[in-house]
Amino acid sequence: MIGPVCCVTSRIRVGTGGVMLPHYSPLKVAETFSMLSGLYPGRIDLGLGRAAGTSARIAHALQRDRRQPPPDDFPEQLTELLGYFASDRFASPEVSLLGSSSDSAQWAGELGLPYVFADFINPFHAENAQLYRECFVPSPRMAKPRVSVAVWAVCAESHDEAVMLSMSVRMMMTLLYRGRPIAVPTPERALEFLREEGVPPELLPAGRRILAGTPAEVRDQLVAIAEDYTAEELFVVNILHDHRARLRSYELLAG
Repeated sequence: MIGPVCCVTSRIRVGTGGVMLPHYSPLKVAETFSMLSGLYPGRIDLGLGRAAGTSARIAHALQRDRRQPPPDDFPEQLTELLGYFASDRFASPEVSLLGSSSDSAQWAGELGLPYVFADFINPFHAENAQLYRECFVPSPRMAKPRVSVAVWAVCAESHDEAVMLSMSVRMMMTLLYRGRPIAVPTPERALEFLREEGVPPELLPAGRRILAGTPAEVRDQLVAIAEDYTAEELFVVNILHDHRARLRSYELLAG
């Protein structure tokens, strides 16, 4: 989608929240993003991650070698990829590392990369942002550490509407954790399911933080999270059943 989006825009930066590098050859990623950076200079972002990012079945289908378990060689892959971008033969995008663990915080710091912490996956872990800053080594790419935090957030005209819209992803993620992936359900179907769980819907899925409310309510919570992580930038993500409601959520936050 990066190319088509860049084609119909002229100023905004466009990129990936996380190319899961273990699924790909570093050279292939370098070639793809070098071409995009050459076509749209100064506008391409390459976020990288280590997690499978999908089901075990699809992760197996994406494996480079299916005869044996994939090697845990992400640091070597990342170093190889950055080496290509350091060459004069490749146009370089802005590279950042997406993570939700202390490992990713340390790698990003030691390589002098921007760090994007996935609070939407592993919330309430601002200590990883601090670890990143402590490990940071200035690099040709960046002289000072830069932290971003990615957060689930649903925004609507009213608090009740936003909470209702969030029910879809709460059901979807709850079932995904149980190995039962489904299409994004309607809020009404999701609310019915969640009530049957016998747990306040706002507490599901367990271990996740989902902000939901009016623009003012969500904005205040986002500011608090950014301050907690001492983040210079926020990424906002959501999954809603109605695409129009999703667009409206982003519009309200941007306003």
